[in-house]
Amino acid sequence: MTDRTAPRGIFISFEGGEGTGKSTQAKLLRERLAGAGVSALVTREPGGSSGAERIRALLLDPDHPRFGARAEALLFYAARADHLETLIGPALETGRWVICDRFSDSTRAYQGALGRLESAVVENLEALVVGENGPDLTILLDLPAEIGLARAAARRGDAGVDGFEREAPAFHEALRRAYLDLAAADPGRIAVVDASGDPDAVANAVWAVVTARLASRLAVSA
Repeated sequence: MTDRTAPRGIFISFEGGEGTGKSTQAKLLRERLAGAGVSALVTREPGGSSGAERIRALLLDPDHPRFGARAEALLFYAARADHLETLIGPALETGRWVICDRFSDSTRAYQGALGRLESAVVENLEALVVGENGPDLTILLDLPAEIGLARAAARRGDAGVDGFEREAPAFHEALRRAYLDLAAADPGRIAVVDASGDPDAVANAVWAVVTARLASRLAVSA
């Protein structure tokens, strides 16, 4: 049963290119929030819910070439709809905080800016699927593409490479610029954090952003 007395939870997303440490920082932030008395759920995109994970397997199949930008956007938003309806939305309604490894800004960067998909298509999908339920705060982990790709390769080991990771270094550097453009256009929501340091240093920088921007909600939730 939904706790109608609890204030709506806070929704935080992590964005950035390959190897920037999004999943690591999402987990470290959850631990930091737990220490402050805040319960948070960590999830990811594409995926997070049962239906969305099935779509993720299709999108990231290493044996399948990438879809076109329009088809990718439709698939990502289909996964996002299920994710919001079955996991993110219910958690927020009970007052729980949600931390998501990627969200709509990834679609804006990958399929919009780099895939040259018309911005109206992305924004119409955003309005239809997400509406007012997007992140309260987005943390963009910024890192030169060549460093991020090297980190991703070391992490991956012998595992298969998906179509996104297979893109040329120039693609990933352009992706970095696209993310920075998004941050410049929406500084009230998107905070840029230098991801070049070790995980603990980056986590401290992330925590500084969270405490500065969400101090009042931290005090209420703790």
